Amino acid sequence: MIQYYFYKIGQFFVEHLPLSLSYKLAAFISDIHYYLSFRDRRSVKNNLKVILPSSKDIPRLSREVFRNFARYLVDFFYVPGKLSDAYIREHVTIKNLHYLPEVLKKGKGGILLTAHIGNWELGGFIISRLGYPLIAVALPHKERSINNLFNSQRQSQGISIVPNNVAIRECIKGLKNNRMIALLGDRDFNATGEMMDFLGKKARMPKGPAAFSLKTGAAIIPAFLTRNGKDCFTLTLEEPIFPPEDLEDRHALKEMMKKYIKIIEETIHRYPTQWYMFQRFWL
Repeated sequence: MIQYYFYKIGQFFVEHLPLSLSYKLAAFISDIHYYLSFRDRRSVKNNLKVILPSSKDIPRLSREVFRNFARYLVDFFYVPGKLSDAYIREHVTIKNLHYLPEVLKKGKGGILLTAHIGNWELGGFIISRLGYPLIAVALPHKERSINNLFNSQRQSQGISIVPNNVAIRECIKGLKNNRMIALLGDRDFNATGEMMDFLGKKARMPKGPAAFSLKTGAAIIPAFLTRNGKDCFTLTLEEPIFPPEDLEDRHALKEMMKKYIKIIEETIHRYPTQWYMFQRFWL
């Protein structure tokens, strides 16, 4: 409950203060978090050492991860009230949007694959605003009040939220109705993923995107919204990954996973301080 009120206070300040001041306040709070949370700080540093093994600037980069995550929360509360076609034109550079209608023309829906990079929530809001409403799988927060707070923000932007326990049924239904579903592909929350090479080490990676693609024939479209300055962003859609013709190929699932894992790796290497992973990632 304390965390809920913390978010509500943050939401109040973001909605009533100038954006520049909200970013400054968020940076200040994130620095406190950085210095007081030994466990989170250690996890972020260890993750960055894997991404950037030759870097001698890990402490500064780690602090920037915390600051970028604070900015992500500011944007989550600030942008929905301002989101418009004019806002998108002024603040967002969009690359390869044509992939979405091309995939939907096939009538099998589309699997929008992203990761805990940049601002995946805002990316979903923008895609929905552009005429592609999403069904998003979200891990419910243990505090119902916080879960409701975040979901109401998502739903206000046309995002349909599907909890994990009914995700398979609802996602397949959505794809069969030629809708787009949104999945995160860089963390296995259910311990049901596949052990794969990820950034040079073994990690259990979610297989949901590949499994849905093989089940329905829908293409996977990797997409990332990354910060490009304090309040400017780049929305990048990568070339779609289509399932093989032989859907019964026992190697198909891992082969598809390798393709989208490679894209996630490349994006993390480009934006290491925008990958928000505050837990020990590798086994």
